Amino acid sequence: MITGAILRDSILSGANNLANQRARVDELNVFPVPDGDTGTNMSMTIGSARTELEALADDCTVETASQVVAGAMLRGARGNSGVISSLLFRGFSKALKGKKAADAADLVAALQKGVEGAYKAVMKPTEGTMLTVARVAGEEAAKADASSMDPAQMWELICNAAQAALDNTPNQLPVLKKAGVVDAGGQGLMCIFLGMLSVLRDGKIIEASEAPAKKSKLSTDGADKGVYTDDLMTVEDIVNGYCTQFLVNKNENASSDKLRAFLESNGDSVVVIEDDEVINCHVHTQDPGKIISHALQYGYLTSFKIENMHEQFLARQKQGAGLRKQAAAEASTPANEFSYAAVDQSRDFGFVAVAAGDGLKTIFADLGVDAVVSGGQTMNPATEDIVAAVQSVPAKTVFVLPNNKNIIMAAEQAQKIADRTIVVLPTRTIPQGITAMLNFDPSLSADENNVNMMQAADHVATGLVTFAARDSDFDGKKIKKGEILALENGKLVATGTDITKTTYRLARSMCKKDTSFVTVISGCDVSEEDAERTAQMVQAKCPSGVEVTHLVGGQPVYYYIISVE
Repeated sequence: MITGAILRDSILSGANNLANQRARVDELNVFPVPDGDTGTNMSMTIGSARTELEALADDCTVETASQVVAGAMLRGARGNSGVISSLLFRGFSKALKGKKAADAADLVAALQKGVEGAYKAVMKPTEGTMLTVARVAGEEAAKADASSMDPAQMWELICNAAQAALDNTPNQLPVLKKAGVVDAGGQGLMCIFLGMLSVLRDGKIIEASEAPAKKSKLSTDGADKGVYTDDLMTVEDIVNGYCTQFLVNKNENASSDKLRAFLESNGDSVVVIEDDEVINCHVHTQDPGKIISHALQYGYLTSFKIENMHEQFLARQKQGAGLRKQAAAEASTPANEFSYAAVDQSRDFGFVAVAAGDGLKTIFADLGVDAVVSGGQTMNPATEDIVAAVQSVPAKTVFVLPNNKNIIMAAEQAQKIADRTIVVLPTRTIPQGITAMLNFDPSLSADENNVNMMQAADHVATGLVTFAARDSDFDGKKIKKGEILALENGKLVATGTDITKTTYRLARSMCKKDTSFVTVISGCDVSEEDAERTAQMVQAKCPSGVEVTHLVGGQPVYYYIISVE
């Protein structure tokens, strides 16, 4: 028998399994519109029940567990596939009403009840979709002798039947065969079913995997398939271009049948479900405003979701072209330093920095920079180098930190060439670049981050300790070849013959009353022992309360780079 705790855990396992494979399901999504969001919608729908499920005690009944899931999914249902998913689990709540535990026959009744409700709720049920997968699984289960099977055996039979039905969907929907995929909603349902099976049969909850590292590129396995099929349809084929969804918190005597009829006369892909309190409406329409205005007579509205499917389709087309380009780049030999990556529409921001020295490259990588272009003073990278680095980052918007005034123009030229948005942060020094990265806020827009990051960078003072390559005059001072030079924000402030003394004197002179942090970044021509000793001397010479940190940058040209904030 299945207890309430087992049912609870199985649904959590199913939700985790789908969340882990969400992106793969998204890539299969070509029907009714190739907008690539089925996996996301289904995952968010079943995930909306997570908090309430996790709060259930181990002694809960299957009635309680199924009711909690049904109620949460009704209110959290997103998209056509999410609404249908919620209907299937609503069948569980109806079939398990009044039961403390469930046997194999109860599972069959629950699935069949859900299928019945889903077919009734969909405007024009289409075979070859998740509806078919659920229906066939229920029909095959009904043929079995439930009295001779335990729940785990029955659910395994259901999973096998559902998989066979899923594999057949391309034979039922020509668009699936053309795209070389199975139905996305059916695949999402299989993810849930198999996650549940892991608990029912093996007693193991599939854990939610950690999000992939943000630097990961998209897989090119799906290039030219699914939503990336180049000639699947045109944007003009999408007649009702706005996916519109909302909850109606019902007035007394509100009629979902009348509301459904209005939606069907003003759009397609209509799904309407209700309980005692709310009506969840989903429709693809040309005029979301008309839909919403009419719905107001049935109650007050919440949980709006309106998406432009034309934009979604065009974004997927662009991403498909990018994946083909990425696949070609990955197949080329030898591989370039920066291999092309298609834009991942789920990733908003990425970062490219210019720096020289393995230590500095590591520092920027640790701060979240995706690609570091080798360059700096006396070794300015070309625009094409910056473009290659930017296009190796799978983000919609890429911030570029030149970290040198002579590289800013090349970065700005890259904006005109790259196939994704570039925001150039005009950082003129390495310390400015580091501080800018420390002040990035992923919750803000690109424009807001641009302002905030540069405001922070502009408050950083930069000191440089280098050497004179030849005899010269600098700022009115005669410089001899080989002399040690100390520069503060680009201005020569001192010369000397001892690297360590020149460095700590520069650091001390840069400290102001409000200075809190001094960072000493040592170059490739300084031993680690000398660098540590220099940092200790800087700490001794700076006012009390100033925190001094030493980092190994490994940069050429500059013995030390000093950051003061």
